Amino acid sequence: MLRVDVSHPLRDTRLEVVLEVGADERLALAGASGAGKTTVLRAIAGLLRPAHGRIACGGDVWLDTERGVDVVPERRRCAVMFQDYALFPHLSAWRNVAYALRETPRRARRAAAVELLDRFGAAALADARPAELSGGERQRVALARALARPPAALLLDEPLSALDARTRRTAHHTLDGVLRAAGVPAIVVTHDFAEAALLASRVAVLDQGRIVQEGPAAELAAAPAGGFVADFTGASVLDGMARPGPRGLTIVDLPGGASVVSTDAAQGPVSVVVRPWDVVLEPPEAAGPEAAAVSARNRLPARVVAVTPLGNRLRVGLALPEALAAEVTAPAAEALALGPGARVVAVWKATATRLGPR
Repeated sequence: MLRVDVSHPLRDTRLEVVLEVGADERLALAGASGAGKTTVLRAIAGLLRPAHGRIACGGDVWLDTERGVDVVPERRRCAVMFQDYALFPHLSAWRNVAYALRETPRRARRAAAVELLDRFGAAALADARPAELSGGERQRVALARALARPPAALLLDEPLSALDARTRRTAHHTLDGVLRAAGVPAIVVTHDFAEAALLASRVAVLDQGRIVQEGPAAELAAAPAGGFVADFTGASVLDGMARPGPRGLTIVDLPGGASVVSTDAAQGPVSVVVRPWDVVLEPPEAAGPEAAAVSARNRLPARVVAVTPLGNRLRVGLALPEALAAEVTAPAAEALALGPGARVVAVWKATATRLGPR
């Protein structure tokens, strides 16, 4: 268990964060730029000493400002992957990894580093320097270096932000596998809610130095605790089992008995990501057999559980019984008589149904 309780001044406010991350849990610390996300990570890693606080991992106390405890970074056993990967440009890939193997005898470091690179499918890159690598390749080298010593906790700062869109999907799968296999508390800092939902089992939204809501991604998207969270989340996440469907589509069976279709290819356990502005709400009578025949379109009966004002629109939390969110205008909400308990039909296209690993 990683326990964090820190207080530290930020530019225009003050960071006040209390977090607990289980021994085999993945927490996404999400929020806008300047909210304090990276400051929390730096405090945990020992790269910044907060004004007040206590940080403990397992039975080890890494920081206790009241008792004067402040363990140096190299003794905290934190695996840190920085936003820009922070690889040494003058060193080859294997030497970047070997830099973290200082407890390994010098003559054995190359073999150990190449073995780590091979774990991430990057052994063939051992002699290449960072400038010769693609963004996805640099990410794999950085992951190998971060895990060169068995960590007590894994910290990742915006791990996908340095990648182009084409590389990000493949890199996301690699990162998801690493987080699952690590078996230690993991914190992923991100400003992208969809990324947080796919990489972590729990999301903590940080705003102006404070956690304003914490819980599963689907819960935050369906019932945000205020306009900021509703504006930030921007996606619903459903869990299901994917199987091949007709016309090249993928069918995802949801735990509640319903199914949705997607144009993404997948099979087995998946996370389904749907953005609220892609969901249209219709009256319950629209759920008839003739409406269900519309090609490549999802139509699911739902019950309204929450309506949250969000600027000039409303975020509507739905139960399918799985949690889903939609965004509508005030006139549309009035026409549908939306309110807790109201029955509607949620409609969205297969092309708006994105699938990721679960």
